[in-house]
Amino acid sequence: MSNPFAELSALISPGVMQFYLVLMILFVVGGTILDMRHKKSAKYFFENAKKAQKNATRTLSDGEKISLAIKTLSSEVLTSSEFCNEDRRKSHLLTMYGFIFFALSTAVMIFGYLGPGDSTPFIWPLLWYLGALSLCIGGYWFWFKIRVDVSAEGLPWHRVERADLFILSLLSTATFALLWGITGAMFFFVLFAISSTVLFAGVYWSKFAHMFFKPAAAHQKKITVADGSRENLPAEYDLTDPEVQKKFPDIPTYLGKNPPYMGLGIKREKPNHY
Repeated sequence: MSNPFAELSALISPGVMQFYLVLMILFVVGGTILDMRHKKSAKYFFENAKKAQKNATRTLSDGEKISLAIKTLSSEVLTSSEFCNEDRRKSHLLTMYGFIFFALSTAVMIFGYLGPGDSTPFIWPLLWYLGALSLCIGGYWFWFKIRVDVSAEGLPWHRVERADLFILSLLSTATFALLWGITGAMFFFVLFAISSTVLFAGVYWSKFAHMFFKPAAAHQKKITVADGSRENLPAEYDLTDPEVQKKFPDIPTYLGKNPPYMGLGIKREKPNHY
């Protein structure tokens, strides 16, 4: 129920802590921009959007665009509905909301309640601890059970690649934050500070930047379905429809006039991978 940074202010001035947070934000912004330039993801996104507009069969109204944006926010962003693997989805939501609560409460406690005589409302330390705990539950669940190398390829959990920088630095940050907050040991605080620096300064080399691009890509995908461009993918046809069979005369030849339902396909097997 107490602000751990208020006790730390006896050793480190609030100004230094505030400067550190601003520096980490700059690292995230700079790393994201460099990542987008290196991978050319923004260029690809805008060129793909222009290409889709040329293939659109109808023009969406502003109301439809707003509705699709709200659906993207409520589905892909807030509830991560794109994950077919329920364990992966739950792990992602625990990690995502844990990070949001942890980062938000850290900023509020450092910028708002480190002045002389300031009293921190109990809700912010509580959210800080719960956010770190949620991060640990979701992150360790992902690392030991869901990670693609382990689940899809049967490789050991301790196999580490550069792509693991994000999850490992995130887990280290949350774990050492909890240990520091509970014990008050400066050793854990130092490890907490190092881990968080690696997390935010390593954006260019990690998956951190994709969280900003992913919602935009999901929204664009919904638009391409609604305006008929479909990213040059074929529409979903009813193969028994006579008009469809006229359009594709090979259907009756190979499948008959009443093509059978082809079944669940890839969804026949419960997903146990990414």
